[in-house]
Formats: sequence, structure tokens, C-alpha cells
Amino acid sequence: MNTLPNKNVNALASKVWFTEDMLYVLLSDGREIGVPLLWFPKLRKASKKQLKNWRFIGKGIGIHWEDLDEDLSVSALLNG
Repeated sequence: MNTLPNKNVNALASKVWFTEDMLYVLLSDGREIGVPLLWFPKLRKASKKQLKNWRFIGKGIGIHWEDLDEDLSVSALLNG
């Protein structure tokens, strides 16, 4: 039985940004996640304007892109 606390349960996003081929998310606890856009076809094909049009959902438990009808959860990003 694992008695260590799961740090991913309460992880909240506080900032989102992109490079040409990566999505980055800064968490409220200071951790930074970087994942390839290749993992997310809608984001990979999106324009820079569409990528910038995001909002947090659930006070940071996820990220939503209205124009793309795409949602990502912080927990899923952390768990690969």
C-alpha cells in the first residue's frame, strides 16, 4: 500500500504558454510541465491566435480552448 500523498490530486495551473512545438504549464506549487504539441492534434493544428485563446476551468484544474473545443486536465498532463 502506498501511503505517500499524491501531489497530482490538488495540482492547479497558474500559467500557460507555448513554443513552436511545446505546451508549457506552470503549476501553483512551482512545478512546470512541458509536453509536445504532437500529443494534441487540435492544438498542433491551431493558429497562434487560437492557442492564445484559452481559459482555466475549475480554478486551474484544467485548461479550455473555446475555439478548438479542447480541454486538458492538469492531472492528465502530470500522468502522461
